[in-house]
Formats: sequence, structure tokens, C-alpha cells
Amino acid sequence: MTTVHANGTALGIESFGAEDAPLVLLAGGTTMLSWPDALCERLAAGGRRAVRYDLRDSGESTTDDPGSPAYTLRDLAADAAALVDALGGGPAHLAGIGVGGMVAQVAALDHPGAFSALTLVGTRAVAPGPPDDDLPDHDQATMGRLFTRPLPDWADREAVAEFAAVGAEILGDDPAAARAVAARVWDRTPGTSPPVQTANQLGMVFSRLDCAPRWRERLPGIEVPALVVHGRRDPFFPVGNGEAIARAIPGARLLVLEEAATAIPDAAVGEVAEAMLTLG
Repeated sequence: MTTVHANGTALGIESFGAEDAPLVLLAGGTTMLSWPDALCERLAAGGRRAVRYDLRDSGESTTDDPGSPAYTLRDLAADAAALVDALGGGPAHLAGIGVGGMVAQVAALDHPGAFSALTLVGTRAVAPGPPDDDLPDHDQATMGRLFTRPLPDWADREAVAEFAAVGAEILGDDPAAARAVAARVWDRTPGTSPPVQTANQLGMVFSRLDCAPRWRERLPGIEVPALVVHGRRDPFFPVGNGEAIARAIPGARLLVLEEAATAIPDAAVGEVAEAMLTLG
């Protein structure tokens, strides 16, 4: 892992594969660890340079005031384009998961010359707040269970890991995998203050992030090959959100993971990697 300066900010990155291989840039959601190690390794084995990175206010990237971000979604999109330039691998295959998928959509629209392909995992095309009337919202029963729990002591690594494991079980993800990732995220988080820990573990910075103007109506203008990956059992962004994105982007392929929820499970890593490698 290292830090690269791009678009006036420091971004934490981790690279897999040969430096001269075609670049696949993986936008975290919010930290780079949203992308499984095994997927990065499969992409590298397929002849790609897979680089996963932390969004601002997470991991090794610049942390300022995650409770009141002074940047916008479009700034994060500009970060992705600038990072491609800094890494010298453009145009790159850009992939985003969760909130990183929102960043990737806007980046592909605002900076089309920087990207050669687009993968969007477990995301939607509107933010923040409620979705459009034709899109399914969060499953309210699941959200009630998820967000009415008391927050952990952010200074207690094991308590944070247990909090993540229980949250994963509520969402339908693998609790053991979530526990391990949360512990790694905690180790990489710069300090134990609640706003910083919350931004790293829950990505709550996006609840206050300026995501204007809307971009959903612009999706038909994406001209690069696109892959949309979504878990059939996702209660946070139900699968209808991914289906709508795939319909809007010309020629996009929709890959629904029948046994997945919000995360890419180990059992699906090979299928997702193969689809991404086929895309470009």
C-alpha cells in the first residue's frame, strides 16, 4: 500500500499485478477493502494491474472533516480521473462498489476520456435520499434492525468488528468476512474519533455529501462497455436499482449474483472477475 497525490488530495492505493499491465481502477465504498483481496488477485492473474483505492476521508486518503465534507460527488469523480493520470495507465477500466459505484458513474460521464470500461457493483443512480418512484428503496425492516442498534465503542477494535459482523448478518452478508474486514479497516483508520471511524466503517459521510446535479438521465450517454453486478438479496440497494442502471447504459451487461446481498461473496469472486476481464 502507498499514497498517490491526485486532484490536490492524497489517495491511499494498493496495487496488484504488473505495473505495465492494463489498469483496472477499483473505487472503494468507502475504503479500498470493500474490494475482496481474492478478486484483486484474480484480476492480476488475468493480466491486469488492479489498483484499489480509498475515497477521501477513509483509510490512507486525506481525512479532513468527514461529518461535513467540503467536497462533492463530482470532486470524488474527478479524483478517479486524476488518479488514472497519476498512475499512467489510462484509459482505465473503472469499477465502483456501493457509494464507489456512484463515484464511478459520474466519473465515466464527466471524464469519458479517462476510462475504457465501467463496472458497477451494488449501487444505484440517484443520491442522496429516497430514490425515484420507479426504483426500489432500502428494505425498511432491514434498515430498522440495522440502524437502531447502539454504536460500538470506536476505540475498541473487537467491539467494532463484532458490530460489523452483526450488521452483515442483518444484511445477509457473511458475518465472519465482515468481522475480518472491519478489523482491518479499524487498523487503517487514522484515529478513533467517532466521525472518522463512522466514515470508515459505515460510509456515513455520504449522508451529507453534495451529490447534485442528478446524473441518472445522463447514463444513456456512456459509450464504453459496461458491466452491472448486483446481489439478488441486496436489501440496501435492492436489485431493481442495478437493473435500471443496466437498462439505461447502452449495451450494458447485467450480472445478478443469486446468493449475494451487499458484498461480493467468496463464492462469486471467480464469476465477477471473469466478467470484468471479458469486459476489458
